[in-house]
Amino acid sequence: MRKLRHEEIPRRSTENVLKIPRHPITVLLDNIRSIHNVGSIFRTSDGAFIERIILGGITATPDHPQMHKTALGSQNIVPWNYESDPLVAIDTLRQQGYKIVALELTDSPSPLSYIVPDHFPVCLMIGNELTGVDTRLLDQADFALEIPQYGAKQSLNVAVAYGIAVYQLIGIIRGSN
Repeated sequence: MRKLRHEEIPRRSTENVLKIPRHPITVLLDNIRSIHNVGSIFRTSDGAFIERIILGGITATPDHPQMHKTALGSQNIVPWNYESDPLVAIDTLRQQGYKIVALELTDSPSPLSYIVPDHFPVCLMIGNELTGVDTRLLDQADFALEIPQYGAKQSLNVAVAYGIAVYQLIGIIRGSN
């Protein structure tokens, strides 16, 4: 085994990527306060090839220059929109057949493995780093997913948690879980 040099890594052109159907996952970022978390989520979303990102509340949009540091251009590839009232976005998605799923610690959590192919398309809600998914949004969720924690801390960074969850969801879509 040898590590690939940068020029050996297979790459798709932006034009080719735009022609491929995306995974049926929309992520709703509500009140994410760290621009670096938002940029990281954009970059992971490009790698995961999700449908789109909906930004809400205080979540920064890609026109913020500091996002480019972590997004590395993915903000120009991943479809996104800003919704001042995330409840409107949730209502629209539900009418389009989406399951609304919160990534949150709740009194009735479901493991990531709870999701089955019939649940797609999915809107995965990610909330504020300190307060989590807003209660108004959580009340609209069909269920909440939880990532098990085995150490002293009982939470992960939102961008890290999103990465774990979205790739688990893709594994379900592709039948590898």
